[in-house]
Amino acid sequence: MNKSFTIHDLPKEERPRERLIKFGEQALSAHELLQLILGRGIAGESVAVTAQKLLTHFGSLQKLAEASIEELSEIKGIGLAKAAQIKAAFEIGRRISTQTLPYKSKELNNPEKVYQLIKSKLKDYQREHFYIIALNIRNYSIAEISIGNLNASIVHPREVFAEAIKNRAASVIFVHNHPSGDPEPS
Repeated sequence: MNKSFTIHDLPKEERPRERLIKFGEQALSAHELLQLILGRGIAGESVAVTAQKLLTHFGSLQKLAEASIEELSEIKGIGLAKAAQIKAAFEIGRRISTQTLPYKSKELNNPEKVYQLIKSKLKDYQREHFYIIALNIRNYSIAEISIGNLNASIVHPREVFAEAIKNRAASVIFVHNHPSGDPEPS
């Protein structure tokens, strides 16, 4: 009977968990990080093989992050539970990357600063999203007003004004994405 290679076949200092503990998560490859998320392989296939199949099939971490539960579970060794684990890990990363620190309103005084504030919040959406940054005297707050489709987002003025009033806005900035990647104004 063929025995599959497992993580336990590696010297202890070469195992992903031990390497993370000793050197930090930044020292691990995408392959090793996936092994830690997956936890274990399946009968006859180590977690290292399963992680490699995911990376090979999708081609990049970005494509892997964009894959649906159904697409992930098409890979041998990835059932619904492991697909959900993968999606949850990427969602945690996305949420962290989209959290923004409060700025003083005077700091948002040019388009580049607004772009730096909002770019990670809008970068991976496949549909148009419309946001209002309501600037008050001390801080800003961001509110999502509308989620549209691939090329349009319908925004009613009452929703925009309600958010501005709720935040006691001294001024407002409107932001929306272009999922097509075309930055030309519509």
